[in-house]
This record gives sequence, structure tokens and C-alpha cells, in this order.
Amino acid sequence: MRQQAAEALDEAFARLHRTGSEFDDKLSNHGPMAVEALVHAGQWEAVPAWLDSYTRRLEPVLRPTERIGRDAWREALGDRARDGDWIALFTDEIAERPWREVLALWWPRLLPGLPGGATHGVIRVGHAVRALLDLGESPVRLAEFAHAMAYFASSNQALPELPRLAGGRTPFEALDAVPPLPIDEKDHISRRLDFLAGWDAWLTPTLSVQEATTPERAQALLADTVHAATLRYLRRGHGSGVMNVHAVTAPSAVLRVLPALPREQWIPSYTTAWATSSAVFAVYSGREDATGTPAPAPDPVEAGLRALAHGDEHVIKLVDTAVDVFARSGDTRALAAGTLAAELIAPEH
Repeated sequence: MRQQAAEALDEAFARLHRTGSEFDDKLSNHGPMAVEALVHAGQWEAVPAWLDSYTRRLEPVLRPTERIGRDAWREALGDRARDGDWIALFTDEIAERPWREVLALWWPRLLPGLPGGATHGVIRVGHAVRALLDLGESPVRLAEFAHAMAYFASSNQALPELPRLAGGRTPFEALDAVPPLPIDEKDHISRRLDFLAGWDAWLTPTLSVQEATTPERAQALLADTVHAATLRYLRRGHGSGVMNVHAVTAPSAVLRVLPALPREQWIPSYTTAWATSSAVFAVYSGREDATGTPAPAPDPVEAGLRALAHGDEHVIKLVDTAVDVFARSGDTRALAAGTLAAELIAPEH
């Protein structure tokens, strides 16, 4: 069965590599992330039909136009029009050295721009890395890693630079203190995030979270961040059912990448993932707590089946993380967050 799942994932990735990282004016192609989540949940047999429906909306992959120099990559960072050039660069990179070495080299370069592309770049990397760690290497899985890293690079956008974390709050306490945006801002997430620069009402609670002093502590705090973000979605996700999903799945993606990274990169990974989750909730969170809590799925398997039946890629990914949180903590509220996502987001048919 493991071999069948791996083959199904490779077939799906191969289909998706003919499509671009974005479509319809900056909407992210969630296909590679969703199919990996479905396969991870044991639903690999459903992947072809799901893809048949999803790929209808996608656009062709961008072709390379100009080689990105190994010493001149900064000028192409965050340039969506050069996604094809980034794919070519990372394809060359993984042909020359093991993918973990490529990740270790490029992760610190790309990490500061984690919020870019509404965090989809790092989320795609998280799914690609989990596939490699769980199922091993294959040419198609390595190609997906190259495509994912390329999107992380081409969509890069940094948050305002933060001082050092120096608080005593847990991620649960600190995230509860993050306020919603005080203005009725309707623009793209990149414009909303720009508002955070110099906004002390966001900066103070964001900096109040506990600092990680060891790699092990960073991993534990990052897991707590994902847990706290899942519960925050349950309470305030109604501010934007879709966009608040990314405040949960972005730190989850970073947590999945940690085992493949050098340990010295774990602390900055936690810090950036925490700040990003805080930022996304700040600019999309509901202003008041939800008035009720939906019933959780009875177990993770049923949660996954309901997400598949719903069909939306954001619901699939939110439930994927919620199941991870439940597995680590036993907190059924995480599964209830998945139920809420299915209620807030229109289903795909």
C-alpha cells in the first residue's frame, strides 16, 4: 500500500508540474500541497479524481527566461515573473547535491520572506519535504521540492524586522493577545502586512512570546504555536475562513521542515513562523470570538474523509494540520477547527 501511495503521489506531482505556481492573477496553485495531504491521510485513491476537477482552473508553468546567477539571486527574489527561472535554478541545485544540502543552504536566505505569496511558498515546501521524509526520494518528488523552493523564492516578502523575542508568554497566551487590524482594509495580504510596520499594538504581544534558547525548545514552542493557531482559528477564523487557514498551515509547514534542517536553523525558524502566524491573524482575524463551537469529527480518519468530501483545498490542508495537532495533544478542539473550516469555506463541486 505504501508503494501504491507513493506512485499515486508521483503521478499527481508529474501532472501538476505542467502547471504554474499561480493562476488567475496571483492565486496560488494548491494542488501539490493538497494531493500530498490526501496521500498522507491514506486517501491516495481519491487523488486522480480530485485533480481532474482542480486542474481545470490552472495555467501552464512559466518557462525560464534568464538564468539566475548563483551570486546574483537576490535581485530575482520575490519576482513572481521569474518563477520559471527559479525552477531552473533549483532543478540544477538538486542535480548537483543532495536535497537536504540545498535546503540547508537556501532556507536561511528564504526564511525572512516567509509571509510572501500569503505563505504558500513555505507551505508547499513543507509538504514537499514531508513527502521526501515519509516516502523517500524519487525523481518526481525531488522535482516537486525544486518547484516548491522556487515558489518560496519567487513569492518572497519579508515582514517588518522585529527585535528579539523577550517575553514570558506561551504561544497560546501571546496569540490570544494579538489584536485584529483596526481599519477596514480590503487590499491584498501584502498591503495588509505592510500596515504592521510600527504598529505597537501588534508588535508588543508578538514580542511577548517566549524566546527559544535551544533547538529542542524551538521545536516545542513551534509545535505549541501550531496548536495555538489552530485554536485561534476556531475562535476567530470567521474573520476570513480562507486567509486565516494560512496562519495555521504556515507554522505547521515550518515544523515539518525542521527535521530536515541543521539544528542551528531551528531557532530562527520558530521565530519567523511565530511572527508570521501572529501577523496573518492580526490582519484577518475576526474582531470577536465566535458564538459557538462546531462539533469535532469523531476521529482523524473521519475528519479526513469529510475534508475530501468537501473538496476545497484549504479545508483539506487545515484538517491535515488539525489531525497533526490532535495526534500530538489529544485536543479534540483541533478537529473542531477542521469542522469550522468546512462551514466557513464554500465547498468545491
